[in-house]
Amino acid sequence: MRRNRNVKIVATLGPASNDYETILALFRAGADVFRLNMSHGSHDEIEARHALVRRIEEETGRPIAILADLQGPKLRLGSFASGAAELEEGDRFRLDLDPAPGDNHRVSLPHPEVFAALEPGASLLVDDGKLRLKVHRCGADFAECNVIVGGVVSDRKGVNVPDVVLPLKALSEKDRTDLEFACSLGVDWIALSFVQRAGDVEEARVLVAGRAAMLAKIEKPAALKEFDAILAAADGVMVARGDLGVEMPVQAVPPIQKRLVRRARAAGKPVIVATQMLESMIASPMPTRAEVSDVATAIYEGADAIMLSAESAAGSYPVEAVRTMHNVAISVESDPTWREIIVASRHIEHTSVADGIVAAAREIAETTDIKAICCFTESGSTPGKVARERPQVPIIALSPRIETLRRLCLTWGTHCVATGPIDRFKSAVVSAAQAAREFGFAEARDQIVVTAGVPFNVPGTTNILRVAPCDERLIYRAEAD
Repeated sequence: MRRNRNVKIVATLGPASNDYETILALFRAGADVFRLNMSHGSHDEIEARHALVRRIEEETGRPIAILADLQGPKLRLGSFASGAAELEEGDRFRLDLDPAPGDNHRVSLPHPEVFAALEPGASLLVDDGKLRLKVHRCGADFAECNVIVGGVVSDRKGVNVPDVVLPLKALSEKDRTDLEFACSLGVDWIALSFVQRAGDVEEARVLVAGRAAMLAKIEKPAALKEFDAILAAADGVMVARGDLGVEMPVQAVPPIQKRLVRRARAAGKPVIVATQMLESMIASPMPTRAEVSDVATAIYEGADAIMLSAESAAGSYPVEAVRTMHNVAISVESDPTWREIIVASRHIEHTSVADGIVAAAREIAETTDIKAICCFTESGSTPGKVARERPQVPIIALSPRIETLRRLCLTWGTHCVATGPIDRFKSAVVSAAQAAREFGFAEARDQIVVTAGVPFNVPGTTNILRVAPCDERLIYRAEAD
């Protein structure tokens, strides 16, 4: 099975996609990566979903990536005596550490670290920004606020603090437990929430200990200020537009998305655009035209992947949502303007032999009749570098390591193929030619580009490129000559 598109689709699993038949249907409709949201569901439920994906992977013979998304620390109000309170614009409202039930004058915010960081003038956003408070006076255990935007607030609503860097670590105790559980299952990517600095990623990487790749979710204003360092520390990033749109003006999110996608592309690291992409399909079999345009925009920008959240996890039309994304991708990538935009937005600094090899592979493929670029890889770095070039021919990643192939399922344009151990370049070329024919990328009379590293099975040694026929008889004849 091959996808006739380059952008990858991430589908979140949940109550609406909890059984073998539905997950298989999601895969067949176009899902390349399945997201396990650690904020919802017990470990037993998550383990069962993981097992179903691995069963489908074995049955279909195609590597599938699994991404575990950690919840991150959540700031929430305490409870109200009557379950809710109405705050009016201009009111004074107090947040404090007193656990007593609240009213329309005060409520508990059981997070002393928030009060330690607050300063007069700082904003507090309640219930995804529906209510807005501004700090008038604060201390170690309280904050007196002016109500800027009022409304009804109820028990345990979330609180965002966009103006300050909070002295909170990205990993709560729940996250540490969930991380270890997810790694023990064998997930391929760990998505880290509440990232504010590169050190958050580095701390999590120590705990992961090489068992999964690290994806940093960019959802805090502080992360935008430290983005280059976070990108350098992570293996990939997610533009998490939901919380970004709460903590920043909504009109700021589109240009932020474009900047982050371009910088991740230039670094050769996968970037996911996420949140509310087909939100109306939670309840409707048809998306809005604006949602389709939103998905298309991310594809025109060259994002590696686009993601469904509640649409596939809890909606009434999970398979239709994936199929819609797939069809939009096919349509966009068939548009000549898409290729023009992708080429115009390519910005790469070549600083190594491997960079030069993959740049040459892309140039050869685009100036001659080459059907695919085939990369033998141990760590996955070479296909990532080729994908950074955004070539106009397919990328076939070949590796004896299933873990590497699964992680590459998140990378733009890659078709992942498992091979046996390779110790000679001739064997690598023959395997590449067979894979190109088997999966319909080329015929025997066609040519492919093959990249590899000699000696084999050593990560980071890409140093050889060959233009080869897809007929192995010609390969052996050339070797004999």
